[in-house]
Amino acid sequence: MAVATIPLRGSEREAVHFVEQHRDWLERARERQRRRPRVDPVWELGARILWRGESTELRAASETEPAVCLAADVFRVPRLAGDLRGPLEAGFLRKARAELAPRAWELATETGAKLKRVTVRNQRSRWGSCSALGTVSLNWRLIQMPERVRDYVILHELVHLRNEMNHSDRFWAWVDQVCPWWREAERWIKANAGLLGM
Repeated sequence: MAVATIPLRGSEREAVHFVEQHRDWLERARERQRRRPRVDPVWELGARILWRGESTELRAASETEPAVCLAADVFRVPRLAGDLRGPLEAGFLRKARAELAPRAWELATETGAKLKRVTVRNQRSRWGSCSALGTVSLNWRLIQMPERVRDYVILHELVHLRNEMNHSDRFWAWVDQVCPWWREAERWIKANAGLLGM
């Protein structure tokens, strides 16, 4: 379902007109959503999820402790039976907070961005966002992406802090300068967003 948000000084008539003008784009967006691969709703041992850019099997890390192994990362869970999504996502959020904020600060230093604060949250519709006050908010799901794609999302937000709070040609020129692989990263995101629950 599509929702049109009416600006404070806007009218319902203008919103209807806007939707009518963009009907083709809306239909293409709906079709992309229908074709996107979706993540398995139940994460049990043996299920495969995207982890650091790779399809990775959920395996028991130990025969004596309830913990799940994803490549080299181990996450404690209350039990190994049933759906592990809740406890694993909580573990992913903790790991994302430990990894993404320091990486954002590192990239801010390299690019000269005026970063003031980094938050890592459970965003449902964005990979990242930023405020004019210098706060960058990142989606914890970035740790499920390959490093270059994760870095692109962070760099994208940092470029906004260069007084480019838009997606103008000048903005994209800055992105291209600090992240020449951004088009490849965008393609990866479009192809895999459904596997990340987005």
